[in-house]
Amino acid sequence: MEFRYLGHSGLKISEVTYGNWLTHGSQLENDQARSCVRAALEAGITTFDTADVYANTQAETVLGEALKDERRESLEIMTKVFGPIGPKGHNDLGLSRKHIMEAAHGSLKRLQTDYIDVYQAHRYDYETPLEETMQAFADLVRAGKVLYVGVSEWTVDQLRAAHGLARDLGFQLISNQPEYSMLWRVIEAEVVPASQELGISQVVWSPIAQGVLTGKYQPGEQPPEGSRATDEKGGANSIKRWMGEDVLTRVQQLKPVAAEAGLSMAALAVAWVLQNANVATAIIGASRPEQVHDNVQAAGVRLSPEILARIDEILDPVIERDPARTLERSPKTREA
Repeated sequence: MEFRYLGHSGLKISEVTYGNWLTHGSQLENDQARSCVRAALEAGITTFDTADVYANTQAETVLGEALKDERRESLEIMTKVFGPIGPKGHNDLGLSRKHIMEAAHGSLKRLQTDYIDVYQAHRYDYETPLEETMQAFADLVRAGKVLYVGVSEWTVDQLRAAHGLARDLGFQLISNQPEYSMLWRVIEAEVVPASQELGISQVVWSPIAQGVLTGKYQPGEQPPEGSRATDEKGGANSIKRWMGEDVLTRVQQLKPVAAEAGLSMAALAVAWVLQNANVATAIIGASRPEQVHDNVQAAGVRLSPEILARIDEILDPVIERDPARTLERSPKTREA
């Protein structure tokens, strides 16, 4: 495993992060989830990402239990706040001071830790003044309950505004967590250049495009039994945008490229996002320990310009690059 600095800070995190969206507390039994966490630790992963909204707080609980016997100082635990949790009442979501403070204390209990390494605003809250949100984060930092602050799926304008407020309040905004993969490149035109200027790193999710870039989904065929595309608890809905014939056909053409690089299709996809210097880490998920061991083969890999060019040539017609797509990620109203 190799490590990178997160933003303009002294915090180093593993190039590959283990995340538990759509798995812990949902798709996987707890023993299976713990086996995946153990595989991540054995592979040298030290950074773990979750969110209170995942499985309505259960994902944090499972992760906290899996990590409770590890040396805390050797780990970087990241979680997020925004989405509706608990009974989903009128203050059970968003980035108000009330919700941030209550959510942070809940996450600390579930994760069985005294502090969160990186606390992230899961989405932008249009109904709460940004000043209120950033003041709440600043107070958590000063209290020692949060070490660093990040955001997820924020636009360039939102990043600039938050970065300025954080500076004025005496703390750093050091990360943004966007979707990023060979197929989804909407951050490249605007978010990445601005982030480089501001000292913000990308902590990218879905580098394998919900499993599509593994090549296991064949055009014209039914999805494999037990795969994410067959999961009715949320997985099937999240992956359906990538299940078109054109996308699946072009992904199959990446197999000889992966073979030339000496990587599995999954590891090639993870390695690809890590070629971007503004990416600090790629978040992987897993339903089996062997998937973790496969994905971490991407750490430290440097893909040749020729391989990168071939990937672009194969996928170009199906790549999403429109930076405006980031704006769609945050709900304009805060409704439970």
